[in-house]
Parts: sequence; C-alpha cells; structure tokens
Amino acid sequence: MQIAERCVAAFHYTLTNEQGEIIDSSAGREPLAYLHGAGNIVLGLEREMTGKSAGDTFNVVVAPEEGYGLHHEGLIQHVPREAFQGVDVIEPGMQFHANGPNGPMTVTVAAVNEATVSVDGNHPLAGQTLHFAIEVIEVREASAEEVMHGHVHGAGGHQH
Repeated sequence: MQIAERCVAAFHYTLTNEQGEIIDSSAGREPLAYLHGAGNIVLGLEREMTGKSAGDTFNVVVAPEEGYGLHHEGLIQHVPREAFQGVDVIEPGMQFHANGPNGPMTVTVAAVNEATVSVDGNHPLAGQTLHFAIEVIEVREASAEEVMHGHVHGAGGHQH
C-alpha cells in the first residue's frame, strides 16, 4: 500500500540542520505515526511521503516555507521581568505559555537582563532548512474515527 490521503503511515526519521547536527530522531523509540493529509507533519515532508511504501528509505530537504515557516522579527517581544512573578530563575532557552493575538502560544526566552525578558514566539525551527532521513515502517488505511478526528489513534482507540 502506498501513502495517500486517509492513510496512516509510521516512519523512523532523523532530522538534521544545515550543519548536519541531529535535531531530533526516532532512533530507539517507536516510529512516528501520522494521518496523511491532515497536516500532522510539516507540509514539505508530507508531500514527499506521498506514494511511498513500507520499506522505502529516502532523504528529504524541506525549505523553511514548507517546514516551520520563516523567522518573523515581529514575534520577538521584550516583556518586563515583573511579568514572570513566581519564577525565580529565567534563562535563555526556557519556554513559557503565553496568550498571543491568535490565542495560546509557546514562547522561548531569547535573552534576559535586569529589567526585561526577550521572548520569541517563533517555532524554534522557524527559518531553518530541515534535512530528514526517512524509513517508512508501515502504511495502513485510517479508521473512520481517525479520519473524523484528524489524527492517529493508538491500539486501544483514542485517549482524548
């Protein structure tokens, strides 16, 4: 069976950056399973998965526009340190949940000084070209419930 709309595909991956440094990998874990066509993985990778079958191995390069988007300077905010009441230590790289103009979002601390904390609302991989090494493990037809919910369910059904 080939990967197409309304299919569940499970795959192992290694994600690297332009310098070849590993960003993430499924090595030593269960393969990642997703519902094809539901937007559960980045667009550029999903497009390249189309038509592949169990046992296929391949490499994919995904431009920022089809990955996690371009980096937008407007998503960097300088917040008064008092806004972090109850947090004793604030360091670059820490993540917090915030309310943005389009609802809840995760921000990453970019810089800290005496008076302000600079937070970045961009995805940590925004602006980066992504390099995936893929091994397709399984392809199956999605259940009606998975299609209706827009994501894969585990062996015992959905847990939400």
